[in-house]
Amino acid sequence: MRVALYQCPPLPLDVAGNLQRLHQLALEAKGADLLVVPEMFLTGYNIGVDAVSVLAEVYNGESAQQVARIAKTTGIAIAYGYPERGDDGQIYNAVQLIDAQGERLCNYRKSHLFGDLDHSMFSAGEEALPVVELNGWKVGFLICYDLEFPENARRLALAGAELILVPTANMVPFDFVADVTVRARAFENQCYVAYANYCGQEGEIQYCGQSSIAGPDGQRLAQAGLDEALISGELDRPLMLDSRAANRYLLDRRPELYGALNKR
Repeated sequence: MRVALYQCPPLPLDVAGNLQRLHQLALEAKGADLLVVPEMFLTGYNIGVDAVSVLAEVYNGESAQQVARIAKTTGIAIAYGYPERGDDGQIYNAVQLIDAQGERLCNYRKSHLFGDLDHSMFSAGEEALPVVELNGWKVGFLICYDLEFPENARRLALAGAELILVPTANMVPFDFVADVTVRARAFENQCYVAYANYCGQEGEIQYCGQSSIAGPDGQRLAQAGLDEALISGELDRPLMLDSRAANRYLLDRRPELYGALNKR
């Protein structure tokens, strides 16, 4: 499966404009099976609580229907970030995966909120971390800060995830995460990690770019710099199986020793 990532400056508050560029990207990502775009792609991330409240949509709302049409007409699955208005009235930082037939496969809500900005705009997702199948690959989901908690990626790996999608809005001075943590999570969990970040400026935030696809051997299949870019890489199942045979982290675990991890 070929995975494409789009690294871009945010286009805040312009849902129609973001849907238009998503359509164009889906056309440009010819040959890819999956397109992943950043966190809160449809609205921008640093937009404030009032704008989020206005722009939040239900998971199957008009924007989701438009994304489904884009996926179906271009023949590519799409994972995109957006503000979700839940049935409970709360607003969540969410990512949705729609397959190349226009069918919704998964909606995941960010479970670990970062800083005052996240906490002012969103409620934390409380659902179990999902794993779904796409083109024969088992796919899990995290959003930005979620990846920085090793327990999250490990839970997905233990649930069978072979690819973890991470729409992101990571900023300066946290470049270390894009440079090191992404590869570390892939290596220690023997899976692929696709990390789609913003670049450029949004209000007082300077995004750090460096989107990448990291393999289970810790190497990058694809790497963006600091500017706008559309990158892609091919997932290699034999490489993943060879890596799992060489590095037996999942098999050599001793969970009976880890009980203290669940205590505060």
